Amino acid sequence: MEYRQLGASGLKVPALSLGTGTFGGRGPLFGAWGDTDAREARRLVDIALDAGITMFDSADVYSDGASEEVLGQAIKGRRDQVILSTKAGLPMGEGPGDWGASRSRLIKATDDALRRLGTDHLDLFQLHAYDASTPVEEVLGTLDQLVRAGKIRYTGVSNYSGWQLMKSLAAADRHGHPRHVAHQVYYSLVGRDYEYELMPLGLDQGVGAVVWSPLGWGRLTGKIRRGEPLPAGSRLHDTASFGPPVEDEVLFRVVDVLDALAEETDRTVPQIALNWLLRRPTVSSVIVGARNEEQLRQNIGAVGWSLTPEQTARLDAASARHAPYPYFPYQRQEGFARLNPAPVDLTPPAAA
Repeated sequence: MEYRQLGASGLKVPALSLGTGTFGGRGPLFGAWGDTDAREARRLVDIALDAGITMFDSADVYSDGASEEVLGQAIKGRRDQVILSTKAGLPMGEGPGDWGASRSRLIKATDDALRRLGTDHLDLFQLHAYDASTPVEEVLGTLDQLVRAGKIRYTGVSNYSGWQLMKSLAAADRHGHPRHVAHQVYYSLVGRDYEYELMPLGLDQGVGAVVWSPLGWGRLTGKIRRGEPLPAGSRLHDTASFGPPVEDEVLFRVVDVLDALAEETDRTVPQIALNWLLRRPTVSSVIVGARNEEQLRQNIGAVGWSLTPEQTARLDAASARHAPYPYFPYQRQEGFARLNPAPVDLTPPAAA
């Protein structure tokens, strides 16, 4: 397994992490994802650790806390071998104090996560969404307090816009609080919006991407084909409305190239889609999920090899979308490049 720095921090994380959204199985969304119990989870953790996958990601909202509970049972007796990553901030109830990032909410959420996971510290704690109702100084001051108390090692965010993340980083610098070093983001071959602003921001500010749903909310599993009905048993029957939308033609254009590359490389469609992501700038770790051993072992096969530049270019072209303002391709012209140089060319090729 390849290990990478998490943003500009000293924490080294594996290129692949194991997501635990399938653990617990409570509720309409997470029940459709999976219902992995402690015994099954322990087996998945065994396989992951054998492959060098040492980071495990969860959230309080996953199955109403059951995901963290199952993960805690699965790692019992080997806490020193794993990196625990979790998130908080989304609603956990109907009360006014059951959501957001206020001081009382964050302290309670941290303590609850520690109890469910059976540990005394979290290696990475991420704010699951931006809370516009709580001053950023209060949020960062509370995280600073939790870091000083030894309950949290590193902090990050998830699903932030560029200005929200930059506002938080600037406030951290202004007040001497720990900076966020990770941004858990949606990024896939059928969802490349991350590249327009958040990727350049991550490069400039030392924030590493921890990628969620790298297979486009289950659309790049190799089971969806142009002109064929959605296969029976696909979780998309129950969960498509919860995830990022994808236009059919974009999806099928990407799938066509993935199928061709699968024949050329003797790799699976998911392995190719994951390998493409692993070579993108700022990506520190890609979270893979698994409802069973077979899925996990297949995902592990995404590491240890690389697509050729020509193969990567074909995927780049097939997945390209028209950039929104102010990221139009004309900004790559010489005059704009002089004003706004980038360490790498982050602009996708023009859409077909």
